[in-house]
Amino acid sequence: MKVMDAKGQKSLAIFPAKFQKSMWIKRGNFVVADESGREEAAESGRKVGCIITQVLYHEQVRLLQKSPNWPEAFKSTPLASSNQDSLSHTAKKDDSESSTDDDGLPPLEANTNRLNPLQTQLDTDSESDSD
Repeated sequence: MKVMDAKGQKSLAIFPAKFQKSMWIKRGNFVVADESGREEAAESGRKVGCIITQVLYHEQVRLLQKSPNWPEAFKSTPLASSNQDSLSHTAKKDDSESSTDDDGLPPLEANTNRLNPLQTQLDTDSESDSD
């Protein structure tokens, strides 16, 4: 998938297979990417230069936008500046109109239907301790 860094430079990033079934990313979402192999990939001619390590949720993005650490390049993105405008615009639409785009919806979060393996393991340990 295509990502843009804080300097505005665009590159391709790979989304690890272990996250593909539990996390969803749609256009305009913010992610944390590891760029450690970007220069090496450019020298060898590979197109993929970074790996996505974390998908930021809507609340995390809002907190980062309020902090001084938020990059200037992202402050000018239309998603960040017109998020409230798009929400109010979709709220004013009639219910009878059907729309296929989901720009006014919050980003998708982790799949809560999946069992947490760590929690399952802790439950079995506590049951065996009580015996």
